[in-house]
Amino acid sequence: MPKGIYQLPFAENEPVNSYAPGTPERQQLKDALKKARSKQVDVPMYIGAEEVKTGNKKPLNPPHDHQHVLGYFHEGDASHVEQAIKAALAAKEKWANLSWEHRAAIFLKAADLIAGPFRNEINAATMLGQSKSAYQAEIDSACELVDFLRYNVQFMSEIYSEQPESSAGMWNRTEYRPLEGFVFAITPFNFTAIAGNLPSSAALMGNTVVWKAAYTQIYAADVIMRVFKAAGLPDGVINLVHVSGPDAGEVVFKHPDFAGLHFTGSTGVFKHLWKTIGENIDIYKSYPRIVGETGGKDFIVAHHTAHARDVATAIVRGAFEYQGQKCSAASRVYLPDNIAEEVQKLVIEDVKDIKMGGPEDFENFFNAVIDKKSFDKIAGYIEKAKESSTSKIIAGGEYDDSKGYFIQPTVILTEDPQFITMKEEIFGPVVTLYVYKQENFEETLTLVDETSPYALTGAIFSNDRYIIELATKKLSNAAGNFYINDKPTGAVVGQQPFGGARGSGTNDKAGSKLNLLRWVSARTIKETFVPATDYRYPFMDKE
Repeated sequence: MPKGIYQLPFAENEPVNSYAPGTPERQQLKDALKKARSKQVDVPMYIGAEEVKTGNKKPLNPPHDHQHVLGYFHEGDASHVEQAIKAALAAKEKWANLSWEHRAAIFLKAADLIAGPFRNEINAATMLGQSKSAYQAEIDSACELVDFLRYNVQFMSEIYSEQPESSAGMWNRTEYRPLEGFVFAITPFNFTAIAGNLPSSAALMGNTVVWKAAYTQIYAADVIMRVFKAAGLPDGVINLVHVSGPDAGEVVFKHPDFAGLHFTGSTGVFKHLWKTIGENIDIYKSYPRIVGETGGKDFIVAHHTAHARDVATAIVRGAFEYQGQKCSAASRVYLPDNIAEEVQKLVIEDVKDIKMGGPEDFENFFNAVIDKKSFDKIAGYIEKAKESSTSKIIAGGEYDDSKGYFIQPTVILTEDPQFITMKEEIFGPVVTLYVYKQENFEETLTLVDETSPYALTGAIFSNDRYIIELATKKLSNAAGNFYINDKPTGAVVGQQPFGGARGSGTNDKAGSKLNLLRWVSARTIKETFVPATDYRYPFMDKE
């Protein structure tokens, strides 16, 4: 068959639409939202060539309007997980043997479909199903997912191009095989881009995948699967099942062909899955790859040279965009006493100015948290602050779930750097401020490093370059993504590969070659052109 060394389209970040008043995309998205709200969808599972409908239908409700029904999804059970594994294994040989450029073409086409004809649909689905504002949905479900798809193709090409040197008389080469078995992808509610990237990144490298999306993200996950189908993804390469975690785990982690886990979710769940895999290690044909991005207790540290307005804006954006439901969201802040009062004043003013409501109203900066369980958990932390003798709420602190799961953006001021909201992941719109004496900056850096078991993101604000270097070095293990004079959120594919260590995951850096390398198993091939014909070496000759 014809061969070639192919030049790929150059990967560039997808431009972000503003949705400002008067722009054409604003009206198009509003039309898409209206259309989506006017009907009810019937969401199947995608297993091999089948769209499986069990009849066990579960409602899909907007978090900001939980009585409205967007449609239903068909919940499966352990038998559907078994069916999905069989479909993945049946598709494996043909998919793995498909020339890499055809795999690339499928996902490049998917990127263009999302950037073009599916853009409004997937953004509207994310806004309604996950209660994201227009801008937050745009940077997530459109732009970041497009970036993942395009850059991953470029990274794949770069990986395949990395070849060993060859001495005279031989040719060394490396081939990058998919893993021997299937990959299990578990994706969270909060980022549609993550939901699309975890199964597709493994599939791009020649693997076949069983994918379980969070129930609260299924509405947009269905759009992703329809995009992949429209892009020409063969049946069985990615199989999307809607099952409970225990049902899925009971089948997947006892299967000898389980080859890898691609996970984003809570630290507790990830630890449990890792332990389960370890207990079953003798079952598997090979050692499974385990890749996980988990929790965070992300920090902002301000130095006395920082500007109060810069710090305040970083707090409000970093803590409250998407209601703080980002693993990278600013959750604990350390303020020097010389600017602390001014920062607090500016943050309180901003919080009072924030409009809260459904994402269909584009003037709302703030929407609902994802579900009742999350609402109750976050409210519990707020109540602990209200009851504390060392902490007080200086902004927000109210919540109401009568129509939607709305919690006000909440700012806590504490005298105790070990207060519960300074240590535990909340995953909601609550940020805690602690004021330190400016002369105790280095001690505060140690406090930041040792307070939390997580190490995902963090930021330093200073206008002293020596201080910036000091903080960067002392906090080198405290954050996998570190920001200088910026909020600790908003990593962009191809610019800031994302991931943390310690309790925040395996730090395999989504949005980089490092992640894709986890989904291949390299084989080195040495070819000798003129083989040796004598076992003896020259050093053995007589003098």
